[in-house]
Amino acid sequence: MLRKEARLGKAAQKVLVKKKSLFREYAEAAVIAIILALFIRTFVVQAFKIPSGSMEPTLLVGDHILVNKFIYGVKLPIIRKTIIPISTPHREDVIVFIFPLDKSKDFIKRVIGLPGDHIEIVGKKIYINGKLFRDTHAHYTSESSVSEKSRFGPITVPEGHLFVMGDNRDHSYDSRYWGFVPMKSVKGKAFLIYWSWPHWRRFMHFIK
Repeated sequence: MLRKEARLGKAAQKVLVKKKSLFREYAEAAVIAIILALFIRTFVVQAFKIPSGSMEPTLLVGDHILVNKFIYGVKLPIIRKTIIPISTPHREDVIVFIFPLDKSKDFIKRVIGLPGDHIEIVGKKIYINGKLFRDTHAHYTSESSVSEKSRFGPITVPEGHLFVMGDNRDHSYDSRYWGFVPMKSVKGKAFLIYWSWPHWRRFMHFIK
């Protein structure tokens, strides 16, 4: 009897060891998955949802988008210092950035002015460095409040900053009202609508 009990005890120990080993494998896999997900979200790509119509018709309320955070370089979290520069935003890029007046919010707009550019807006026309800008993404409602005689600027975009506007020009709270976007506040470039509700046909739609 004693020998049988001893054998049963050893068998139970083996089962317990196997269970612990299996639990450890799952735990390690979960930790690695979490670390990998955090790394990707912080440095590579991040998902956002469009909450307002400031970028219509390019982006609609309910669009779920992916933002490339790697394209403009690797930044240290919190202090936003670039440690591995790769590229800088180009004119007409759609970017996500930390709102300068409230750092708890992220905004999405289109780059219009680059550092050193002279910007002037007359009615619905944008002049950059004295030349008319071919503004193919601008959208105005049929009852636009923008007068042909209204003027903005001229202003000069400071070094290390961007001038941004929403495509829905009549309904966009952008650089015309609150100023410039510091380069260090740029999170990345929006490149894909991966899902949208209720606009389900916009699945896997590239952003231009």
